[in-house]
Amino acid sequence: MIIKTKKEPEKMLPLTPAVFHILLALADGDKHGYGIMREVSDRTDGQMRMGPGTLYGSIKRMLEQGLIEEAEERPDPELDDERRRYYRLTDFGQRVAVAESRRLRHLVGIAQGKRLLGSGKLSSGIMPAQTLPEVL
Repeated sequence: MIIKTKKEPEKMLPLTPAVFHILLALADGDKHGYGIMREVSDRTDGQMRMGPGTLYGSIKRMLEQGLIEEAEERPDPELDDERRRYYRLTDFGQRVAVAESRRLRHLVGIAQGKRLLGSGKLSSGIMPAQTLPEVL
């Protein structure tokens, strides 16, 4: 008798920054590797630049862990390079991204309660690095 166990997203936490950024990039649709790298760089205003080694090493592990899968649907070959591989979140990957987001939100709440985040916030709610207290 085979008993299937449901994977628990919380057992994957905490995620590395690279894995979390890849999950975030794929949260709104399929992307190829270069598209993921570009979105991460754009979203972080160039603060995080993922090189090919980090990206594809992370993608390989994420495929093995069932967080993402290779997308079968492809854009029109006339509009795209047929050698590109596109990736998408799995249901498990989506649940892990939600669990990590909640974990981080909880930590930010603690930081706010300790007055580590306050009047120096940007409109996005993120403090610029130069305004962080030196204790961090």
